[in-house]
Amino acid sequence: MPSHTFKLNGQQVTVDVPDDLRLLWVLRDVLGVMGPKYGCGLDVCKACTSHINGKAFNPCSVRISDIKPTDEVTTIEGLPATVGKPLHPMQQAWLDFDVAQCGYCQPGQIMAAVAKVKQARAAGHEITDADLDELRNICRCGTYFRIREAVKAGAQKM
Repeated sequence: MPSHTFKLNGQQVTVDVPDDLRLLWVLRDVLGVMGPKYGCGLDVCKACTSHINGKAFNPCSVRISDIKPTDEVTTIEGLPATVGKPLHPMQQAWLDFDVAQCGYCQPGQIMAAVAKVKQARAAGHEITDADLDELRNICRCGTYFRIREAVKAGAQKM
């Protein structure tokens, strides 16, 4: 079986899995990383949103063979380490604004929000309502108002 190496949440990992296995299944079933959720498997719902080299992506749509040894994958479990605190400011904002109801989509929502804030800042501005409109993660409970407020608050502390 082919061997695949990459960095996951700051640690180098190697897995022996078929080339065509989607990264989401490698994370969840092989490595036991349960933060990225399976929702649709079609890159639509975004419940599995994680970061690859600092940018949001959906591991349900990426084959493990597309991940290079130099790639760094960050999931919700590794997000706090990116700021050296027990919680990332966006995670704290989620708690402060009581965003979660069922909580299933929340890891993907938070990861997408952090990437969007970084993207806005790289473009030379703070997060705007237009930026928030681009977040396409589906929340089955419909907590979109609280999500938007939490993203704005979290961005102020990032």
